[in-house]
Amino acid sequence: MKYRIISAVAGILMIGITSVFSMYFSRAIVNREKYPLLGIDVSSYQGEIDWKLISNQGIKFAFIKATEGSGMTDDYIRQNLKNIADTDIYHSAYHFFSFDSAGETQADNYISVVGKNEINLPPVIDIEFYGDKFRNQPSRQEVYKILSPLTERLEKHYGVKPVIYTTSLLYFKYIINSEFSDYPLWIRNVNSEPLLIDWDFWQFSDKGLLEGYYGKEKYIDLNVYNGDEFKLVAEMYR
Repeated sequence: MKYRIISAVAGILMIGITSVFSMYFSRAIVNREKYPLLGIDVSSYQGEIDWKLISNQGIKFAFIKATEGSGMTDDYIRQNLKNIADTDIYHSAYHFFSFDSAGETQADNYISVVGKNEINLPPVIDIEFYGDKFRNQPSRQEVYKILSPLTERLEKHYGVKPVIYTTSLLYFKYIINSEFSDYPLWIRNVNSEPLLIDWDFWQFSDKGLLEGYYGKEKYIDLNVYNGDEFKLVAEMYR
């Protein structure tokens, strides 16, 4: 009970602090000397991608959408995994988490699409509210019933804990003080550097502009890594 109270208070403080920052900063200010490794994440919205051109613009890592729920596959995942392999970009693929289907079948969906040798960073689970989930938020128990078998199956198959991507709100609601709190964390906050959170990857902008992608979305998500290249390589063996 003590930890739940602490996490709840921390969550409220975090949301409040983020709101204050968002009043003054339209986009997060990133200290690139502190966080020199720049990355992107993409999906079918970016269309065809020239990964060599992306690499030439200083991108060191990338997360590519692979699957969603228990049956959906991104239209460009095969092409992206094939072409990024010809670059020096560290990369993995992410799965968009569904609150509405079993964790086992979601894991099977991802595993059927992403080969062990096609990624050199851990697999990623993207957890965010969709549809009416913000108004009707699932309980921690409901989420864990799905997330636990999903993470366990991915970890067993790929031999490494998956990265969890989420927002500050969902982090304090579902991840903190849970069995998932020691998983690598990729946090989204486009207004300011995440506070009170020990993160590995930070998505700091959804308005990046690069050359080399040709889809209907003109922007691309930008991320930094909390460490150097040696530590990033070690993520695969964490």
